[in-house]
Amino acid sequence: MTRKAVQSSPAIAPSNGATLVSVAKAASVSLATASRVFSNPELVRRDTAERVLRAAGELGFRPNLLGAKLRAQRTRIVGVMLPTLENAVFAECWRGIEEAALAQGYSLMLVTSRYEPERERERIEYLLRHRVDGMVLTVADAARSAVLDQLDAEGVPYVLAYNQAPSRGKRHSVSVDNRVSARAGVETLIAAGHRRIAVVSGAFVASDRARQRHAGYQDAMRAHGLESLPPLSLPAHTPTQTPADVERIRRLIAAPRAPTALFCTNDMLAIGVISILKRLGLSVPGDISVLGYDGIELGGLLEPPLSTVVQPNNEIGARALARLLERLKAGGSGGSPGRGVPRATLLPHVVRAGATVAPPA
Repeated sequence: MTRKAVQSSPAIAPSNGATLVSVAKAASVSLATASRVFSNPELVRRDTAERVLRAAGELGFRPNLLGAKLRAQRTRIVGVMLPTLENAVFAECWRGIEEAALAQGYSLMLVTSRYEPERERERIEYLLRHRVDGMVLTVADAARSAVLDQLDAEGVPYVLAYNQAPSRGKRHSVSVDNRVSARAGVETLIAAGHRRIAVVSGAFVASDRARQRHAGYQDAMRAHGLESLPPLSLPAHTPTQTPADVERIRRLIAAPRAPTALFCTNDMLAIGVISILKRLGLSVPGDISVLGYDGIELGGLLEPPLSTVVQPNNEIGARALARLLERLKAGGSGGSPGRGVPRATLLPHVVRAGATVAPPA
């Protein structure tokens, strides 16, 4: 089928298999009438249009976004999907997206995925049904994402925030180098004299960033001739402090040759771990050091202030939104960031000294 045929056909099926033909049949209207509801709704009686839209909703149908007429009608709405707003890192990123969008006269539609691939698919479909012009996304695993594969196939413009796309790949992204920055953080623990360092992370399967940061930890340990300890993977990416979490931390620090320092793959985990350690009667950093990752503002307000690897969360959001608008201006799916500018943008990181890291006792 030619590209022209794809663009003009009203019966192209979205990813769930529903077609305009099935919508027309369910609404008891002709295919032409169903097509007009999505292309020229002002030409269709209101009750008929409502019946077609209701059938489309029940079947999970949305019109093909490659349709020339639909793509020409910009809504000036950008869809944003973040894992959660319970983690302050994404709230800070959202602030950057919002400020940049308002400055350019764009509205935003926000959804959250809860780190669940199936919910990612549902939320993306929701955004597409609302005809957003493009999207800023953080997905669980960019390298193995059916959602991104679908958007690529349909030519929907998007930019990844935090997910680190390959430097020579086709996907656009704004992030830090998770592996390099994590190695830099762990090397500050090594420089402080720590030799037994363990990683505390959320579920690796739910976050490619957590896996990349763990790889950076391994790089640092290997470079200094140190043994990498098995990671402690907690079910949640934010601290729940359930009895099970407390017991996991207790077993970790009570083990023979227990770690003298913990590298937590995000700041909210680090904050929760510090709280658990204090409940277990340990002082930070007197008995054990803790290093976070993200650089959220809340970490600087703790006592003692959290030592952490800082990424520019606000700027990641603003730059991702700006890149998306560049793509839209350049024509959407084929939009290039400009001659000589890579599609994957890596922003600088810093290691904030804080006060939760000290030489081992």
